This record gives sequence, C-alpha cells and structure tokens, in this order.
Amino acid sequence: MKRSSIQFGKIAAIAAVAWGIVGACIEFYNVAWGTGGAVGEFSPRWFALFVFFVLFCAALYAAAGIALLGLQPSSPILEGLVSFRNKFPALRWAFIVIALVFPAWFLQRTMWGVVFGGMHFRLLLWAVSVFLLSVFITRGGSLIEWKPLIASLILASSVLTAAVSLQGVTEYPFSLGWSEGNRIWDYSMRFGRDRYGIADNQDIYILLDSGRMLVGGLPFLIPNVTIEAVRLWIGLTLILPYFLVGLAAGIAAEKNVRVWMLMTLWVFLFLRQGPIHSPLVLAAALTVFLWRKPLWLAIPLIIYAGYFAQSSRFTWLFAPGLWIGMLELAGASSPDGKPGRSHWGRAISLGLSGAFGGFVLPKLIPLLRIEAATTADMTEQIASTGVTSEFVAYAVTDQPLLWYRLLPNPTYGVGILLGLVIAVLPVAAILVWLSASKKWQLTIWQKLAILGPLLAFLAVGLVASAKIGGGGDLHNMDMFLIGVAFTAFIAWVNGGRQAVMNNQLPGWVRFALAAALVLPAVPPLRQLRSFDYGDEIGALLVLTDKKEFEAKSLEMLPDSVTVGKALTEIQAAVDEYQELGDVLFMDQRQLLTFGYITEQVFIPEYEKKVLMNEALSANYEYYSGFYRDITSQRFSLIVTEPLRTPIKDSAYEFGEENNAWVNWVSIPVLCYYQEAQTYKKVNVMLLIPKPVPDDCSQYIPPRN
Repeated sequence: MKRSSIQFGKIAAIAAVAWGIVGACIEFYNVAWGTGGAVGEFSPRWFALFVFFVLFCAALYAAAGIALLGLQPSSPILEGLVSFRNKFPALRWAFIVIALVFPAWFLQRTMWGVVFGGMHFRLLLWAVSVFLLSVFITRGGSLIEWKPLIASLILASSVLTAAVSLQGVTEYPFSLGWSEGNRIWDYSMRFGRDRYGIADNQDIYILLDSGRMLVGGLPFLIPNVTIEAVRLWIGLTLILPYFLVGLAAGIAAEKNVRVWMLMTLWVFLFLRQGPIHSPLVLAAALTVFLWRKPLWLAIPLIIYAGYFAQSSRFTWLFAPGLWIGMLELAGASSPDGKPGRSHWGRAISLGLSGAFGGFVLPKLIPLLRIEAATTADMTEQIASTGVTSEFVAYAVTDQPLLWYRLLPNPTYGVGILLGLVIAVLPVAAILVWLSASKKWQLTIWQKLAILGPLLAFLAVGLVASAKIGGGGDLHNMDMFLIGVAFTAFIAWVNGGRQAVMNNQLPGWVRFALAAALVLPAVPPLRQLRSFDYGDEIGALLVLTDKKEFEAKSLEMLPDSVTVGKALTEIQAAVDEYQELGDVLFMDQRQLLTFGYITEQVFIPEYEKKVLMNEALSANYEYYSGFYRDITSQRFSLIVTEPLRTPIKDSAYEFGEENNAWVNWVSIPVLCYYQEAQTYKKVNVMLLIPKPVPDDCSQYIPPRN
C-alpha cells in the first residue's frame, strides 16, 4: 500500500512537471510568435531563442523524470558540476547570489517582467533558480540534499517577497493606487505639518492609527525628503518589522545562527501573507522577545506592548497579553513535560499585565473625554482614552457585514476562508503531526492555552474581514496569523527542532513543509513586474500581442513629458482658482507634501479616505458639513480622482464600496460642480462650480 502510494506520487509529480513545462513553452511561443516574418511569424532571433528554450525544457523534463523515478545513471555533467562546486568556493558563492537574485531582477527590473506574465514561465524560472541554489548550497559529494533544499526554498521565496514589497519605490509624483498618495500625506502629519503651514496643536482628523502614523512618518524627520525615499521606507516597513519578530524569537528559542536566520525569513514569509500592519508586528516582536525573560523586565515591557497595540487599533488591545500567555504556558518545558507552578505564575502575571496595558492603562491616563458620537471623533480619541463598551458596540455595528466575502468573490478571488486555509494549512498539518506523533507533547491546559486565543483571534478576524471596506486580503486575520507563528515557535523549541533537523519527517510532512515555503512565494511571483517602461510601449505591444488601443492594460506609468505637462497645468489651475476661493485637494495630497504643487491656504477637511469611511457608515452627521460646503460652492476648485456614477453590485470588485462612494460623494458633488479638465493618464480630475447648479436636493442622501 505504501509502495503504491509512493509510485502514484512520483507519477503525479512527473505529470505536474510536464504540465508546467508544456505551459511554459506555450507562453514562450506566444511571446516569440508575431515578432517578424523570417520563419512563419518568428524573427530570426526569436526563432532561435524559442528552439533553444524548447530543447532546454526537454532536457529539464528528462532530468526531472530521472530524479523522480530514482534512477541514478552516471552523468559526467552532474559529476563535473559537483566537482566544480566543491573546488571553487568563491565562485560557488557568486553563483548562489546570481541564482537567488536573478528571477526578481529579471521580472521586476526589466521589461521582460511585463512580457513574460504567464505563471508557467515564471514558475519554471523560479524552479530552475531554486534547483541551482540548492546545488550550490549543498556540500560534499551529493548533488542536492534535503536541508539545503529547504534553505533554498526559504531564501528564494524571501527574495521574491522582499522584491515585491519594494515594487512601489519610484519618483512618480502621482498616486500609485486608490489611497497611496493620500496615505503618504497621512504619514507626513506627524512630523511634517510645517509643509502645509499647520500648527502642531491644530486638531485635524486623520483616518490612521497613531502607531502607523509614527512608523510611516519617520522619514519626514529628514528635511526635504523625496517621495521616492518615503516610498522606499514604506516598502521597508513591509520587511523589517517581520524580521524583528523572527530575530526576537530566535533570541528566545534558537542558538544556531544559520537556523535562527532561516527562522527569521520563514516568519517574514508566513506573516507577509496578510500582510499585517507594522505596529502590530512590532508589538508581536516585543512580546516574543519577552518570552522567558525575567519578570522585572517582562512585566513593564508587556504593559507597554499592550498599550502600544491598543493605541494603534482598538481590536488589538488584548493581543500581546494573550500571546505572552500562550508562549509562557504552552511553551513551558520541565522534566515531566508539564507546566509547573512557576510557569502558571508567569503566564498569568504577564497575561494580565498585557491586558492592563491594553485595556486599563489608557483609562488611567486620559487626555480627552469622549463626548461625540461620530466615527471620526470616537476613532480619533480612542488612542488616548481607551476602549469603552459603547465604542466597541458602535464599531461593530456602524458598517454592514458582507459575509459572502468569506467565500470566493470578485473582491478577493479565493475568499477569506479559503485564502486562510491556503496560508495556514501546511503549517497546521505539521503542528498536528508533531503533536500526534508525541514529538511535541502538550497537556490539556497547554492545548487550551493555544486553541483558546487562536479561536478568539479567528472570530475577530473573520468579523473584521466581513465588514464593508475589508475582505480584500488577509490583513484582518493579523492576530490569528501571528498566533499561529507563535505556536510554531512553541512547537520548535519543544520537540519540533529535533524532528526537522534530524530528518525524522515522513514524506507527506516533507511535502507540507515544502508547501509552507512555496505557497507564500506564489502571489509575489505573480505580481513581480516593472511599471517604468512607458517609452517602450511599442515593443511591449508587439511582444504581448496587444493592439494599440490595449496599451492601457499594460499599466505603464506615464512618461515624464505627460507627467510634467499635467503638473504644470494643475499648478496653473490652482494659481488661478485660489484667488476666487478655497481649493480642496480631496485626492493627490502628496503633490502638496513634496512641493510638486504649491497653494496659499491648505484645506485639511474632506480627505478622500475619510469621506469613504463615513460613507460606509452612512454618517449623515459628518456629511451635513460637506454638503453644506458643496451646496454653497465654497470651493473654487476641487482636485480629485475622476468621479463616476455607475452603480455596481457584488459581482464587481468592491461593488458595495463603489456604491457608497457614488451615492454619498460622486453624485452630489457632480450636481454642484462640473469638469474643468481630466488627466486620464495620471488619474486626476479638476472640478469647478457650475454657473447655475441644478436642483440637487434629491441627490443628497437623507438622514436615517
């Protein structure tokens, strides 16, 4: 039975390799065909490249088949490769670096990342890279060994994930996404208010928690920092905090430096599947650092971790306390394998200290009193006054819950539940096997110390993901994902390390371990590409078999001439209309942040994300002021994204969010204002007051 299942697995693997290689050849053919007329519709160069690629794939398939079937024919090429690797260590490291970096460079820093967009080709490129990396990391007489293969998967996946985290690093002045530009403006409000002539004590509502403002705003301590430097920092915040979690865990759980570094990279891979906002990741890093530390150090710092997490987002207030309780109780080790009185004491005292920091401490140091009932006021004040039962009830019920987004849907293709299964199942399978095989032994109380918090985190994450405005990825499953990572740390130090390092894993567990390292790399591998080849659009159209009218689908950033012309004309419009009244930058506020556009008076109200948030809550109290200002045509010029009025349903990506924006913003604004100019390539619309507005009362949403 076991032998037949092994044979079936080998046949399935050979079929999978064939499927991938044939798909890659078809994708290469689609690129090469249509480049000329020398051979069919091949150019001479592309015909030669295609023939070489097919021969390479055939040889690769033969080698994979031989390896999977367990055949070991003597091969001078393989023997020579092993001999070369062992004889020239300096060159060996050079090949390791090349194999590690080449796929990310090829796909994200050259135009070929746009041309070769198919997943078969990309997977083949990455698989060859992992193979070469494994060969050159392996030492001795073997071509590839198990541990170097696992290390290669971790390294290769981490490079892809880090590369895609830095994809938005560009000096392009306009927003790269729906809220990207205005989010940069948010960050600047902590340390860069002088850029707008705003006093430090001026009260301005910003839809961003204080923790993210602090982390994202650090670059604005540098005078004249550029938008490219800020985007670089934002990209690094998607990398460095995750490393801190792994490093902190390694300090507590691992003394081997190489294993420690690989553990750090695994944490980065696993948690970036969210992704998770950096303040919570930093709180997690501090929490795991305190694991097994003296109480005199651990208690005050876990109090701070709870306070910092709560000040960043109220749903995180209990996370550090629950995490440290998990680590201290479930991670306890003693001669009889059971937690002793000291372990219970540490778990309870540190857990309560974390809860004190997140729930009680904010109430003891209030700076403001909660007197208003609007989302804006309550969210703004929660960081300094703490969480109340009224606030929690309001936060849970103020916006609709779209439960269908837990299942596959247009907003998030696989849906939250399936996406979470894909992210967690391989790790969960390994943990279950470690427990079932007694390699990781837990008492009933230790199991409850793990399952209780995880179930609580799971429930909170699912509700948050179902709220309108969410459900686009797994970022609301943040506490749960970190909890799973901490569970893996606990298992590692209490038996898992010996099982993995001593190669005591059955075949299916090896497969699960490999899957846990490969699956996080698939989304970055799909997303890697450059957006900076607008000047090469003609060649790209030929190579991607697109017509001229399909150039927009390549999503290239506009060329410098287009960008410069748009900035000049927007500045001219601002100069002209600010003499007639207030100019409102509803969108593209980063143009003001970095001086691409200058104006006399900055209007902080009615930022796009705030308008959207209040629209999702149907907050008429907030919108009454906005409608009063547009009805009176207070603004002589409004800078916004192009406003459109189509109503969509759940068959469209973020359909409900679109409808809220259309009903609360687009329709009312366009009734009182008219288009002066639209710059489609940079996604900007300029609106000016209508000379004679229509009767728009019917378009103002009624008070509920």
